[in-house]
Parts: sequence; C-alpha cells; structure tokens
Amino acid sequence: MLLEKFNEGGIFMYFILSFAILSFALIIERYFTLFKKEIAPKSDFRNQMLQYISSGNFSEASRFAEAAKNDTRTNKAIAKIALVGCNLRAQGAGDEEVQARMDETLTQEIHNIDRNTGFLGMFGNVATLLGLLGTITGMIHSFAAVASANPADRATLLSKGISEAMNCTAFGLIVAIPALVAFAVYQNKTDQLVNKITSLTTEIFHDILFLTTKQAKAQVTVQNRTPEAQLSN
Repeated sequence: MLLEKFNEGGIFMYFILSFAILSFALIIERYFTLFKKEIAPKSDFRNQMLQYISSGNFSEASRFAEAAKNDTRTNKAIAKIALVGCNLRAQGAGDEEVQARMDETLTQEIHNIDRNTGFLGMFGNVATLLGLLGTITGMIHSFAAVASANPADRATLLSKGISEAMNCTAFGLIVAIPALVAFAVYQNKTDQLVNKITSLTTEIFHDILFLTTKQAKAQVTVQNRTPEAQLSN
C-alpha cells in the first residue's frame, strides 16, 4: 500500500525519500552525541580544580583536567578548556592570554556540539517545499491532461493528477514533522549544554585569575615584611 502510494507520487517522491534518509540518520547521530556522549558539566569538577588552583599547584590541576578528558562521567569540553587555562598559567602566561586561549577553545567546543543540529531544520523545510512542489506539478499535469483528453477520460486523469499531488504533500509532511520536532528538542539540549559550559568556563577563569592574584599579593607582602622581621630579630 505504501509503495503504491509512493509510486503514485511522481519523481519528487525520490527527492523526498533522500531527505528522509538523511534526516533519520542525523536524528540518530544527534541523539547519541547530545544525550549519550555529551553530558552536562558538573560543579564537582570545578570544586576539585579549586583545590589545586587555590594552592597554586597548576601542574596537578593540568594532570587532573587531562585525566578528566578520558572520563565518561566528566564533560570533555570543559576539561579541555580548563586544561588550556591551567597549562598556560603554569607557564606564567598573563591574564589576557589565558582568557583569549580559553575563549578560543570554548568557541571550538561549542562548534563541535552544535555543528550538525541546524541541518535538521533545513531538511524539514526542504522536505515540506519538495512536497509542495510535487503538489503543484501534479496539479499542472492533471489539468494539462484533462484539457486535451476525451470527456470520458477526464475524471480518471483528474483523479490521477490529484492523487500524485496529495501523495507528495503527505510524504513531504511525514518527513518534515519528525525532523522539525527533533530539531527543536536537540537545539534546546544544545543550548543547555552550551550555557552550562560557558558558565563553568567563566567560573574557572575567574578562579585562575583571582586566586593567583591573591597568591601573588601574599608573596609580595611576605617579601616586604621579611627584612623588617630580620631587623627586629
């Protein structure tokens, strides 16, 4: 029954079928990427990083972030971003360089998360337009055939053309609706991940910035007080 309706839809049904296959494959890929592979970053990662950063042990913080990249319980994106910041700080990089490199890594990770989701919206819209185009061409063929046909055959030819037009519309919508629904769901999930990663990246950068600044001030204070302490002794 379905194959018969497909054959009645005309040549545009094959284009709609192509987008149906692409949409189905992308829906599966996005599901495993956003819901299985990518997990929301957890606050305990930052808490663990704070223990190393507050003590100025950036080498140990880098080792922790490196290990977290391979841990399925940790968001890999935030681990990579934290690793970049800690490595630079361990090498004595300034605040602007640390921020620039962390922002650069954040942008790349956001791109990796969001790079294919937008295609679902496009596939859904194109499938709808192909169904509409098939409908229009089916009606054109129908009226053109009726105009030059015998009166006895006009009803049959008109029914055939309308059937072709409606089948294209139906199949186009069958492909478009799941694609657009999946696009909305996945885009919402992507936004949630991006917001959490961006927020945690900002927090880690502020930890690196303010805690190391406090450490530097404390060291300067100790150095300034040392000669006085020696004289008093």
